[in-house]
Amino acid sequence: MTRFRPCIDLHAGQVKQIVGGTLDSTTTSLQTNFVSPHPPAHFAHLYRNNALAGAHVIMLGPGNRDAAREALAAWPGALQVGGGINDGNAREWIDAGAEKVIITSFLFPGGGTFSQPRLDAVLAALDGDRGKLVIDLSCRRHDSGDGEQARWFVAMDKWQTITDMEVCQESIRQLEPYCSEFLIHAADNEGLQKGVDEKLVERLAQWCSIPVTYAGGGRNLEDLERVKGLSGGKVDLTIGSALDCFGGSGVTLAECVEWNRRQE
Repeated sequence: MTRFRPCIDLHAGQVKQIVGGTLDSTTTSLQTNFVSPHPPAHFAHLYRNNALAGAHVIMLGPGNRDAAREALAAWPGALQVGGGINDGNAREWIDAGAEKVIITSFLFPGGGTFSQPRLDAVLAALDGDRGKLVIDLSCRRHDSGDGEQARWFVAMDKWQTITDMEVCQESIRQLEPYCSEFLIHAADNEGLQKGVDEKLVERLAQWCSIPVTYAGGGRNLEDLERVKGLSGGKVDLTIGSALDCFGGSGVTLAECVEWNRRQE
């Protein structure tokens, strides 16, 4: 059944909410919706106190390792961590308290070509335990239409580089045997609070046979109900910038917690 899933996005060591499409290497183009006065552990404790399992901690660029470790230490064994994960450090993050590690960019070396050997190497670093691995297929839309011709391609390097992998039934089936769930940000919607990519949510429900969390554009409880309806309860939704704990006015964390309880 569809659940609200929380997040902790880290940028330069602080908890922030950022317009995803502006997240490149230059600070002049970065659009930030919110910078928290609270440390990462504050949000980990908040989620722990409300039994909000499955939260993802994403390190957006350098300077976030200590902040991520702080969050993991506040709720050991319950948070997923991503951002710069590879075969050399995946086990380190599990040992630091992550429930699961999330990978994207490492799987697409050489400018964006998928590497099966790299995926095999990450899984080997986790002793072959696919239950410890989340594959992030965050993507950008290939066209601006809402019709049946809509296509999405995986975006890496802070969602700035488009890879050669289309998010489709074929790629989902190719990757499912290697992970326990998918995390998929619709980068064109991320941070804009303009609503979810409904067609992508529908397709994910059709393609995925393991848990999948969609993020990007979620604004309120109506969007949770919308994702539940579009996906038949198969897709979870992350809401970020619209949440009151991130300075938003669309929905409160308490309302999301209560919504999850009603689904049970």
